[in-house]
Amino acid sequence: MSVLGIVIKWILGLGAAIFVPIIIIIAGLIVGMKIKDAISAGITLGVAFTGMSMLIGFMSDAIGPAAKAMLTHTGINLPIVDGGWTTLSAIAWSWPYAFLMFPLMIGLNIVMLIINKTKTFNADLWNVWGKIFTGVAVAAVSKPYFGTAASIALAFIVAGIQIIFELKMADMYQYRIEKLSGIPGVTCTHKMGFTSIFMFPIDCVLKKIPALNKRFDAAALKDKIGIFAESHVLGFILGIIFGILAKYKVAAILTLGIQASCALTLFPVISKYFMMALEPISSAISAFMNKKFEDRTLVVGLDWPFMGGANEIWLAVFWAIPVTLLFSMFLPGNEILPFAGIVNNAIAVAAFLVTGGNIIRMLILVTLFAPAYLWVGTIMAPFISDLARSTGAVALKTGELISCSSIDGPIQTYAFSHVFKIMDGNFFPLVLCVIFVVCFVALYKYLGKEEAEGREIN
Repeated sequence: MSVLGIVIKWILGLGAAIFVPIIIIIAGLIVGMKIKDAISAGITLGVAFTGMSMLIGFMSDAIGPAAKAMLTHTGINLPIVDGGWTTLSAIAWSWPYAFLMFPLMIGLNIVMLIINKTKTFNADLWNVWGKIFTGVAVAAVSKPYFGTAASIALAFIVAGIQIIFELKMADMYQYRIEKLSGIPGVTCTHKMGFTSIFMFPIDCVLKKIPALNKRFDAAALKDKIGIFAESHVLGFILGIIFGILAKYKVAAILTLGIQASCALTLFPVISKYFMMALEPISSAISAFMNKKFEDRTLVVGLDWPFMGGANEIWLAVFWAIPVTLLFSMFLPGNEILPFAGIVNNAIAVAAFLVTGGNIIRMLILVTLFAPAYLWVGTIMAPFISDLARSTGAVALKTGELISCSSIDGPIQTYAFSHVFKIMDGNFFPLVLCVIFVVCFVALYKYLGKEEAEGREIN
């Protein structure tokens, strides 16, 4: 088992740009694609993932120092180090039972496909670490109450529940994602979408306001303000604003403006490669399923970057940066310095999904939910730091705390991982779990009706 674990870690170490295309190529061959077509689609998908990762890294490297400079000028002391998602991933893969999450994830997916409880084939196996992290957290929290063996069993049970919710979430958003992205036969299985479950009731209230219940995506914004909504111009303006707030010199301000302009201009270009790669795969899988099962359509579940061509997401990301920084300075109870996670794709994608790309409602929801990421990052810091030390995943100094300011699906992550705190009389995580389920069911029905009636997204 240890050898298998080493092999799996090595394969995953290749990164999503290699691992996911391999899965896609294998799936393509299974459903009858020609070898050359499957390989071409897989390589194109690898190009798309690499291009998107390069752009996100480029933008983070440009914006991150500016964000840190903004906070430095305030003189506010925030002691918790923001290690970003890589810190959580490192902790997850340091768990001795981590590789067992693969058969659980694949097995549940197959069973649900067979019994017709999902239409999603989850090819995003690389992000299995999100389930592993939940398992690690559950095991650590429940061990004092139930012992080692029982806590490990509970870890896989809770992780299994998360896997099921991810598949059902992918099912319910597939119609909307296809309409928004223009890519048929794909959906998103990333748990960052869980924040949209909590956003849904508030979005319903916002839609009651006449001015907010109209189509207002990037195209509509362009109609309103013309050239200032063009990707390259808007990116340049936002970059200039960040440079000024960071008190950069003129040359650095202009450079940041061009860098932001470059990123916002190229995101839609890269997204076209996702479409080129995924269209033949999704068509082949649909044809295969139609032969095997009557009236069944199978869709492919992927990580979020294939939606990265939506300018609405990046406008929300840029908006979230100063909002998060402002909250970090004045939010009661926050002790985390947002840095590694300052480019928060998770909150923007969740807002994009639940609003259908309505920019105004997205910005409102981002503003309302930004504190949740900081609070959960702060609350879980001692817990994450202890895990980092116990697993040896991250070297920390005595008394040093580390966390993440952009935990994917922070409310759900905290609720699921800490639900057994009821043994200490803390019912808050359990209450959040109940709210999550109730809102999930309501949103599932709403989106199901939207798909059945073929309604326009608003």
